[in-house]
Amino acid sequence: MVSIALVTGAVAHADPAPYVPAPGVESTYFEPGPAAVNERLGFGCCDTTGAKFDLWYPADLGTERHPIVLWGNGSDAIPSQYAHLLRHLASWGFVVIGTENQQTGSGVDIRKSLDYLLAQDEDPASVFFGKLDREAVGAVGHSQGATGVLNALRDSGGAIKTAVPLEIAAQRFCSNAAKCTDTRSLTTGSVFLVNGSADGIISPSRQLLPWQLEGLQSNQAYYEAVPANLTKAWGTLNGPDHNDVQGQPDCAAASSPCRVGVYGYLGYPTAWLMAQLRGDAAARDAFRPGGDFYKSSPNWSNQVGSVTG
Repeated sequence: MVSIALVTGAVAHADPAPYVPAPGVESTYFEPGPAAVNERLGFGCCDTTGAKFDLWYPADLGTERHPIVLWGNGSDAIPSQYAHLLRHLASWGFVVIGTENQQTGSGVDIRKSLDYLLAQDEDPASVFFGKLDREAVGAVGHSQGATGVLNALRDSGGAIKTAVPLEIAAQRFCSNAAKCTDTRSLTTGSVFLVNGSADGIISPSRQLLPWQLEGLQSNQAYYEAVPANLTKAWGTLNGPDHNDVQGQPDCAAASSPCRVGVYGYLGYPTAWLMAQLRGDAAARDAFRPGGDFYKSSPNWSNQVGSVTG
């Protein structure tokens, strides 16, 4: 007897997308940019501790001058742990540099990475000779590095134009005064704070007591303490925990805790940098009152901002 297999017509289903960006600006900058990217680990030396610098940059630098993004590591981390995010930024035309220093909270060595890169811009033997936009410098950092980029912004004398702190740690986690930051002290620049909703211990969205009583223990507090005359925004990604930003892009290679991966940190943070450093009008409009960033979204909550320029 011949055995006949019955085919039921079952159809394989693809796994759902891990993150679906909102149409418009977020969707545009969620995707990789047009540039192929070079990754150079240990490219140059050194910061004040002797740590080397890692870089991500467009493979074809062309004739234009490229904006600079400085990176600040979380505690005990190095830039390559964030390679997916940093490569993504470079694909949109930024030259990204991060020190391999694993303690960046003071901001000193984040600023040192800028000094190094600006020296490269002046060196005829460097691939970056005449290729960097010295007037368009931003800083992005995670956890302790989020504190570091705010300190670097404060202490840069206006050289750094914007900071994007990701999962900034509440002040109670500062190991010493040099690694704390107080957004009330900012006098220039712009700030876009981003945290994950599951990161309720290290980088909570809100706090029980007013920050004037217990210090800056939440993203809301850091946001509200930024002087009113500065451009600022804050939003919470629904789902991510403290280390999702290390996703490559999912959590397989990230430190714990990580729940989803880096996806939500790609679109709007890139758009913010495009607005602040490259003058992208559509990206800037997304953060103005009534813009895309503030619309109801399954991905975001707590969206507030003061962007008028």
